[in-house]
Amino acid sequence: MSRTPTAEPALPPAPGAEDYLALDFVNSAIALPGGQFIDLLGTPETTNHWLAERGLAPADAGVQEMCATQLRSLREHVRALFAARVAGLPALPAALSAVNDALSKAPTAALLHWDEKNGPYRATPCPTNEILDRALATLAANTADLLTGPDAERLTDCGSTPCNRYLLRHGRRHWCSVRCGDRARAARAYARRTQPKPG
Repeated sequence: MSRTPTAEPALPPAPGAEDYLALDFVNSAIALPGGQFIDLLGTPETTNHWLAERGLAPADAGVQEMCATQLRSLREHVRALFAARVAGLPALPAALSAVNDALSKAPTAALLHWDEKNGPYRATPCPTNEILDRALATLAANTADLLTGPDAERLTDCGSTPCNRYLLRHGRRHWCSVRCGDRARAARAYARRTQPKPG
């Protein structure tokens, strides 16, 4: 399986990704036909770009490999939770634990600060070393919101092999993109043409 690093894939966001960052996050690892694989979190640079594009880190955050690895790990745990939800199976304890750990990383209390010119104000701290924790917590919270909210019933995986993306089903559509829908329809048509005729 070749890994093709890139900043953004040619595929449009899957249905629901504009509403749920967690879908966009899980779909940042994309299996394509021909054994190709795009990982938008594959390097520190592409991870930094992905986070910055979504307002989760400044463009100059300087993401290191350790941070990218933590994000990829959380992504696999979220993927496992999505797969369990879609299949109607119990969640893996390790996946639940990873999401809950990420949820607890960001401080929620806005602390009291004092500016010499303007006086007191409250703000939630986010020094540079907390950028990753805040991103992990944001992604985990969005995952929890999706899995416990009304849209959870619409969560499904793309019905076109080898695609591994998730989406929110709208009507009968089970594909993440027009390209995947065309591929699935072509595969069904080919299967019908090549089946032996009864009789």
